[in-house]
Amino acid sequence: MSDERPVLDQINLVTANIGASVEFYRQLGLEIPEAPEGWNEHHRAADFTGGGDIDFDIDSDAFATYWGSEAVPTGPLLSFRVTARETVDAIYATLTAAGHRGLRAPYDTFWGSRYAIVEDPGGVAVGVMSVPSEEHRTAPPDLSTFGQRPR
Repeated sequence: MSDERPVLDQINLVTANIGASVEFYRQLGLEIPEAPEGWNEHHRAADFTGGGDIDFDIDSDAFATYWGSEAVPTGPLLSFRVTARETVDAIYATLTAAGHRGLRAPYDTFWGSRYAIVEDPGGVAVGVMSVPSEEHRTAPPDLSTFGQRPR
């Protein structure tokens, strides 16, 4: 495996009620702007222009099923950044070989990153994501195809 150390750079909150979650975090004091057309019900990102090194995104469970899998639970998902795409695969292989449950095998995302998700011993979803590359970027999903996960 690579000697690269993953860096915590994003926390996703997967929720069945994105509107209520956005309202809660706005009341807490976070600035969460409107999303591009069609995305308000699926993905929102806090604006930390004044500082902050960690991204905080709120995602609908339907969107999490798309970029994650049916196995990604609602709640927090910690994402660690690596630079090399192959490091994502190596970390996923190491963790799953050690007996940790894989929630999403490594794949190429539409935003251009290599991404995988593993469950930690306490049941928290942990993502490992490479920096995005333009050559791997593809069209975003068709939002009309999103279904809601049964709860």
